[in-house]
Amino acid sequence: MADLSIIVSEIELKLRKLLDEKNRLGVENKRLTEENEALDKENLMLRQSVAELQDKINKSTIVNVLDNEGEVEEGRKLIKELVKEIDRCVSILNSKE
Repeated sequence: MADLSIIVSEIELKLRKLLDEKNRLGVENKRLTEENEALDKENLMLRQSVAELQDKINKSTIVNVLDNEGEVEEGRKLIKELVKEIDRCVSILNSKE
């Protein structure tokens, strides 16, 4: 009988350790889940910020190109010439078909 009570005590001790470990892992899991959600939110905000900054860079580049070309009219003239060249290329491609 003494052996049986020792075995039962050891099983109880192991069960307590397992329950403590389960509780500890549950707390850690909750903390990691919250941290993951916070990082997901931060990631989304950073992606939005990158998109906004990329848009600003694109707009700034367009303005700089127009400023470097001189007046706005010269920029428009350049764009019109490029459109005409594209139209010519499209017509050449269409005529080969």
